[in-house]
Amino acid sequence: MNMFCYQCQETSKNSACTIRGVCGKLPKEAKFEDLMLYAVKGVALFSHKLRHLGLLDIKTDYFILNSLFMTITNANFDEKKLYQTLLNGIELRDNLQAKCIAHNINIEDKFLHLLEPKYTFYNEESVLEFANKIGVLRNSDVDIRSLVETVMYGLKGMAAYLEHAANLGYENENIASFVERALITIEDSDATPQELIQLVLDTGMYGVEAMALLDKANTESYGNPEMGTANIGVGNNPGILISGHDLKDMELLLEQTLGTGVDVYTHSEMLPANYYPAFKKYEHFKGNYGNSWWLQTKEFPTFNGPILFTSNCIVPFRPGENKFNYVDKVFTTNAAGMEGCIHIERDEHGNKDFSQLIEMAKKCDPPIEIEKGVVIGGFAHNQVLSLADKIVEAVKSGAIKRFVVMAGCDGRMPSRKYYEEFALALPSDTVILTAGCAKFRYLKLPLGDINGIPRVLDAGQCNDSYSLVVIALKLKEAFGLNDINDLPIIYNIAWYEQKAVIVLLALLYLGIKNIHVGPTIPAFLSESVLKVLVENFGLSGITTVDEDMKIFNLK
Repeated sequence: MNMFCYQCQETSKNSACTIRGVCGKLPKEAKFEDLMLYAVKGVALFSHKLRHLGLLDIKTDYFILNSLFMTITNANFDEKKLYQTLLNGIELRDNLQAKCIAHNINIEDKFLHLLEPKYTFYNEESVLEFANKIGVLRNSDVDIRSLVETVMYGLKGMAAYLEHAANLGYENENIASFVERALITIEDSDATPQELIQLVLDTGMYGVEAMALLDKANTESYGNPEMGTANIGVGNNPGILISGHDLKDMELLLEQTLGTGVDVYTHSEMLPANYYPAFKKYEHFKGNYGNSWWLQTKEFPTFNGPILFTSNCIVPFRPGENKFNYVDKVFTTNAAGMEGCIHIERDEHGNKDFSQLIEMAKKCDPPIEIEKGVVIGGFAHNQVLSLADKIVEAVKSGAIKRFVVMAGCDGRMPSRKYYEEFALALPSDTVILTAGCAKFRYLKLPLGDINGIPRVLDAGQCNDSYSLVVIALKLKEAFGLNDINDLPIIYNIAWYEQKAVIVLLALLYLGIKNIHVGPTIPAFLSESVLKVLVENFGLSGITTVDEDMKIFNLK
């Protein structure tokens, strides 16, 4: 059985994974994900019509977001869950179609291909055969395919942020409507390349709104992150390790572990939770354990306790391939999933029961210490803007010559050592602005400070790239500039999966130019589409540290 997937940076030979995903995704899982996207487009086709009549509930919105999120790189490796979600999508599509018929709402003939009869999906042979017709390669024109998939990957990243916001009770109908419209447009055979290019930029625009919504949800729920330190050592009690990005799950876990004798530690992208005021009151919240997501196969076994994945960044366990089997200690929730793990669903009130994790943790040994000390963080927009006068003065005095945005993702490829070497090679008068797990390449390096301002300002999770945008816009205002590109800021972004794609599209929409992305240019960008981005936005890849220092005028 074959597959075709080129949505992430580690795609085979920077072309496509066709036999098995470098991420660990198996061909059948890939096909079920393609089918889920097909079902979601069918749901969107009808839900978009019904929305304008006020005949839609938020459960449909959430289904669309959750389904898109499940197909993000490293999110879900549970074949049965993927297949069941597909079937749920087809049932929902047909129910919405019946509502449309009852209200005399017609569907254009050009979208009839989204209405494959549901019996096709209940037979394994027929459903897998149908999957071959609706995957990425359904578009024979490489440029149309490139634009369509760029939009799709942006929507996936956006959906992740919208789901986290929705879990905190924050929704935005305009964004939800756009997601539907975009899903429909990429299936419109009449859509021109120019219209699809505009749709790419529109996706970036709504990406900014989605990140702003999540920022509002997080900060209104838990306070603005504050500059501080996170412990990276361990305590004496058994612990639970929480990974992913969902702060609502963090809150629920901390509440349910109160007084149990079980400590809580963050992992990877959950590190920024250490800087939210609402979480600092929990004495059993001990700090962060481990490093970037891809090191989990080495670090999870030494943690000893159970692990909760609240979103993507899972390295799947495959019998005979992983040295350590810790599957029986992994729990998943939301869009995350892995075969053999217990998945925790929320109830009708949005609550979750983490008692299974807690009882398991009580029987485990405390974590084994793998490092000591602290890391500094909490530099989201509110905190940095409180230091604005100090920063502006440092720039005017020449103490700070440049800001370098090094936000984004980390990954397994040896070529990513470039980012550590780049950080070390930066002149001492530069400050790194970062967000996302890319920071683990340089967060613990002894880079020092400039007049008390740390040379690495960590805004938080990948979605907190929004903070970096807010900071840049405020600096533009403070310096009285007309163009954001006139700021002493350079962009050297590391990408891995689809949340980085929506961040990139958001930056392009905001008019930010001369962004460098690496370690490789996305495989889903065709030569012609890449040429448009190069000519209009100055987008480029990375080279060597020495050469890029010259390109950025840092040497």
